[in-house]
Amino acid sequence: MLNVGIVGVSGYAGEELIRILLNHPGVKISGLFSSSACGMPIAKIFPELAKDLGLVCLKPDIKNIVDNCDLVFLALPHTASMELVPQLVKAGKRVIDLSADYRLKDFRVYEQFYQHKHKDKLNLKAAVYGLPELYRSEIKQAKVVANPGCYPTAAILALAPLAALGSVDVSSIIIDAKSGVSGAGRKATEEFFSSQDKEDFKAYKVGVHQHTPEISQILSSLAGKKAKLTFVPHLLPVKRGILETIYLRKAAKTKHQAPSLINLYKKFYKQEPFVRIKAEGEFPRLADVVGTNFCDIGIWNSVDNIIIISAIDNLVKGASGQAVQNMNIMYKFPETIGLL
Repeated sequence: MLNVGIVGVSGYAGEELIRILLNHPGVKISGLFSSSACGMPIAKIFPELAKDLGLVCLKPDIKNIVDNCDLVFLALPHTASMELVPQLVKAGKRVIDLSADYRLKDFRVYEQFYQHKHKDKLNLKAAVYGLPELYRSEIKQAKVVANPGCYPTAAILALAPLAALGSVDVSSIIIDAKSGVSGAGRKATEEFFSSQDKEDFKAYKVGVHQHTPEISQILSSLAGKKAKLTFVPHLLPVKRGILETIYLRKAAKTKHQAPSLINLYKKFYKQEPFVRIKAEGEFPRLADVVGTNFCDIGIWNSVDNIIIISAIDNLVKGASGQAVQNMNIMYKFPETIGLL
């Protein structure tokens, strides 16, 4: 039985991790940690868990965590994880970090987009980007897994086959992304649904969103050249789910027709349990993926252009579900256990 702990348990990602891990037969939740909820029974924070879990939230100091856990999930705000990761790694613990602290390999890019000095360049260099469909073999041996962002997960899975095969012009990608408000955190969600904004729809962080360099970093690596993208996120007046519409120009040599392009995607993701490719003329919708760890992808193909539509649950495949998928890989559990 694997003893796991969650640091930062009071947010949406922490709650979702508890829900998933309670259904995992190979795992024991051995520690819950929160600065804001220290000393509180988890049943008081999440009453629906009262009958399943009797733990009290502990102060997230290193001794409490190391004494209770083999694997640690960090569901902390950006910039907070790098305070704990060096100590956890030194103590021989493996870490799955749901923040952005270990995703961007160039610390200068991290400091630009997160406005914070990176304090752990050693583990940043060694951390593995936790997208199982692309980095499974590296995840197996990783000490620190940088769980991908929600928007990047949907975008990269939608674009990876074409980027890797050189089938599109990666210098002019347009990503029109829409997310439920839970991606902004519990407080922002409560404020959203108690305000007039709940009947609204808007773009935000246009041209400056911190997920832009994360998407570019992975696509550039796949394509072997710099990927340039226009990424515009929007807030939908729903609680959860992400749907992205991605516009691409074909590379000059590309002659894929719609059925062959769909077959190309099905072949690329043939062994992937959580990626589903839609048939020609069919496209994803949020209702198909909310509450699941699936990424659904639909493809429209014309003579010169390709449109990819990708949908995930931002709290599952975009956060906690993907973190558990990474844990399954790291500890040689069946990859779908706890997630199907």
